[in-house]
Amino acid sequence: MKKAFLTSLFCVSALSACESPQQIVAQKEDHLAAAGFTLKPASTPQRIAMLKRLPAHHFVRRIHGDTVSYVYADPTVCGCLYVGDQTAYGRYQAYQQQQNIADEQQMAAQDYQDAQWNWGEWGPWGGGFGPGYGFGPGWGW
Repeated sequence: MKKAFLTSLFCVSALSACESPQQIVAQKEDHLAAAGFTLKPASTPQRIAMLKRLPAHHFVRRIHGDTVSYVYADPTVCGCLYVGDQTAYGRYQAYQQQQNIADEQQMAAQDYQDAQWNWGEWGPWGGGFGPGYGFGPGWGW
């Protein structure tokens, strides 16, 4: 059982390590497009120069009058800007939160099984106050 767990852990780690930074950015850009962001290529020398002035692979908020825009600059993969409004940014953030929750649930569902592991060596488990837990006698109170 231990061997199977370690093998699966290694495979997951190896697969995630195989993703290049370009692949990770490309996936993010797919999510931006799906959320409603518009791709604007840096197709002129002026646009290329402006693109290089923005922080790469980060959101920048622009407020112009009553209009709020979000810009994501990618000088390395597509050489472009992704531009979206508040609604597109909200959809993108909602997707990211759903993805984070799904990732956390997947990690929580992994149950460590090893007959040789002795959980008792690590002391009592659980929370609460009282003898052996938290503050109280023995802690100088």
